[in-house]
Amino acid sequence: MASFVTEVLAHSGRLEKEDLGTKISRLSRRVEEVKGEVCDLINKKYDEFLPSMQSAEDLVKQVHGLASDVDLLKSQIENDVQSELQVAISEFSELKKQLEKNTFILGVLRQLQEFDSAIEKYNRALTEKNYITAAQYLEKAQNTLQVLKSRKGCELKLLKALAIELTVQKQNMLYHLGEEWQQLAVWKLPPSIEHSNLDMVLKTELRLCTLSSSEESVTVPLLASVLQALAILGELNTKLKFFSQLLLNYILKPLVIYPSLHAQVETQPQGVILRFENVETDQEHPPPADVFLKLKLVLELIHKHLLDVNVEDSQRGDLLSKVILAEVLGDMIWEEISETIIKDCLVYSIPTNSTKLEQYEEVIKSTEEFENALKDMKYLKDATELLKYARNVNAHFASKKCQDVIVTARNLMTSEIHNTVKITPESKVIVPKLPSPKGSEKVKGSKNPTEETPALENEVKLGQHTFSLPSCRISESVEKLMELAYHTLSEATASNKPCAIQLFYTVRNIFHLFYDVVPTYHKENLQKLPQLSAIHHNNCMFIAHHLLTLGHQFRYHLPTPISDGAATFVDLVPGFRKLGTEAFLAQMRSQKADLLERLSSAKNFSNMEDKENYIAAHKAIRQVRTDTFGLQSESFNINAMLHVYVIIQYLPSSLKM
Repeated sequence: MASFVTEVLAHSGRLEKEDLGTKISRLSRRVEEVKGEVCDLINKKYDEFLPSMQSAEDLVKQVHGLASDVDLLKSQIENDVQSELQVAISEFSELKKQLEKNTFILGVLRQLQEFDSAIEKYNRALTEKNYITAAQYLEKAQNTLQVLKSRKGCELKLLKALAIELTVQKQNMLYHLGEEWQQLAVWKLPPSIEHSNLDMVLKTELRLCTLSSSEESVTVPLLASVLQALAILGELNTKLKFFSQLLLNYILKPLVIYPSLHAQVETQPQGVILRFENVETDQEHPPPADVFLKLKLVLELIHKHLLDVNVEDSQRGDLLSKVILAEVLGDMIWEEISETIIKDCLVYSIPTNSTKLEQYEEVIKSTEEFENALKDMKYLKDATELLKYARNVNAHFASKKCQDVIVTARNLMTSEIHNTVKITPESKVIVPKLPSPKGSEKVKGSKNPTEETPALENEVKLGQHTFSLPSCRISESVEKLMELAYHTLSEATASNKPCAIQLFYTVRNIFHLFYDVVPTYHKENLQKLPQLSAIHHNNCMFIAHHLLTLGHQFRYHLPTPISDGAATFVDLVPGFRKLGTEAFLAQMRSQKADLLERLSSAKNFSNMEDKENYIAAHKAIRQVRTDTFGLQSESFNINAMLHVYVIIQYLPSSLKM
């Protein structure tokens, strides 16, 4: 066993030795081969490197030579070429400036040439009376001048001269257009504009020419040519404004103011003539329908012979827009003429009685037709204040009625108090019969007439005039004032709700006004004259007596909220009673002072046995007795003796009987 292992080991060691030797020999051969290659490579490398290195050195020398040449050239450029370049740049700048100047001069010359050409063509067209073309060339010249003014550096003297020339030419053309316009619309006016003098108004005359001039082109009528030229020059509104003022002051307003004034149109071959004629009438103010017909006739004539022309406005930028001449004229005259119609016509057509309100529908209809006619002729665009005023007749009726009532009431309050009438318990204020209130408006708690009221034991029957005002004398003006209040409330019952409420409170204002006006206006007489203070006392008591039931009489005939409890005048009663009582008592105190002054001569009725004292006392008593009976007669049956007794109670106890 041991020998076998030994053989194996010996055999493996031998194999390893043989392998190593082979490898070493193989490596040795490879080393020799590599050595030979390295030697060949080194020899080859050095053989080629030396020439390459030599050529590289030559190139380096050439580069250094070129660098020196470049530096030399650079220095030469900096020294020579740079200076020449600066000179060239300055010369180029001068040339550029000269070119710009020449270009500017050429532009100015071109604009001047256009301006001169436009002026020349304008003059030619104006000579031929081709006004539209002339206006267009004049507008072109004006635009050219604006361009010249916008250029910086243009001589001021030149621009000033051109502006003067343009102004002269424009005024020259406006003069020619004005002459033509005066031939188209010829006015014959009175010496002065006095609307109060009808004879002066009748001298007004307007002639509208419809024929073209012989020089004017057939395709462009003279009227259209003149108006279009004025529009181009921007003077159309100025010309129409002046025409509108003449039309307003000399034709339209007089037609509204004078009922007898009518427009008369005369047609002639060369045009139409508008004149005035005076037709006698009894009317103080013209009816609205007649006024509208007269105004419509004039405005239709103006529209047909003067305003029915197509005109384009070139003043609104580059886009041309059509100008409606009737619309322009309407804007100028409508506000003023509508105010005149309202002030001098419609105001007086407002009914003074509610029963005539239905008839006012004809006025509203004629107003609407008038406005529609003006809209068709393009004078108006939308509904105006005129129609709104006419439609608001209820408010105007109430305002006018209330104003008239207050004015009438104040006139009565400031009239004389001493004009009196006698009233008795049978006296009544005559009031129109009121309609029966609706079932829902009847007095709450009213009993069925079929029901019988049970008889009361020991029933006491009151007299017919138990609550009547005693017989006395009152001022005639106060009686009329109370009648005015009753009739105004009766008017309120037949009016619509807003009007009824306004009329009701107008009646209340009447009594408030009485409370303030009468004591102030008649203050001096009430203090000096006893009979006037007595009448004033009666007046106040008479008014207070009626105020107790005045509201109740009309309550259920008035609309809500008045019928719900606001229809009362009872709150005014204490004030009127106090007003009358204070004035009368003040007069009585004054009379008491006068009586005491007369009794002072009696020396307190002492030493009556002395004849002189007796005579003086007797004279004083007679004087007091005379004055007392005088006061009684002047008190006009208002129980003045009661007040006299009050006075006597204030006398010394020695005078009491």
